Amino acid sequence: MTHTIASALAVDRVDVALGSRLALREVSVTVDRGEFVALLGPNGAGKTTLLRTILGLLRPLSGEVTIEGIPVKPGSSAVGYVPQRHEFAWDFPISVAQVVMTGLTGRLGIFRRPGVAEWEAVADALDLVRMTDLADRPVGQLSGGQRQRVLVARALALRPSLLLLDEPFAGLDMPSQELLSALFIELAREGRAVLMTTHDLASALYSSDRIALLNQTVVATGTPAELAKDSSAWMSTFGVGPESSLIRILKAA
Repeated sequence: MTHTIASALAVDRVDVALGSRLALREVSVTVDRGEFVALLGPNGAGKTTLLRTILGLLRPLSGEVTIEGIPVKPGSSAVGYVPQRHEFAWDFPISVAQVVMTGLTGRLGIFRRPGVAEWEAVADALDLVRMTDLADRPVGQLSGGQRQRVLVARALALRPSLLLLDEPFAGLDMPSQELLSALFIELAREGRAVLMTTHDLASALYSSDRIALLNQTVVATGTPAELAKDSSAWMSTFGVGPESSLIRILKAA
């Protein structure tokens, strides 16, 4: 008798409403361990809504989200979440290591002080993102790329099987984007499942294992090579014509 290994993340025919509006309709997407998946779509397509649903912060009207085969619940330590940089208060007077430790607050609770195991998790996470030498630096002194790496380390301190990234390249210069792309690929190759929302078409095409095009529902999914040949899926997702700059970029890829 064979047993099917559950995907690290499985979203199965999920509908989600925001107020009276249906924000997601029959969305299905999977991410396996060792896989780096990019989620692309126009503004208002439901990308962040999908991440919030995976995190258990929004409850689907129908369908199911499972992580390692288990129905999702808020605060799961199997999920590391990297928000957009503007969502963090960078003027708060704490060090890089202390920011990374905040990723373990949910596990520790409010009153328990971190011990050796927690500080080892912080050190390991900082090592993964190449920030060990900046552990004691005040976060207010960091560059944009360094701040993004700190948020990734904060998520990795949980040692999660699934990593969710919300627009990690927004506002970064090219060297920072390249460094982060290499990091996300490395994290996937080490066995994590990585799901990234992005507007950066080039990074999605050249870095991810698979792309999912989202506009309320999943319009298409496939490898970058497969989707680069399918102009109609991109036109349907983004509401553009065959002569748009997006389609030209695809044809040049």
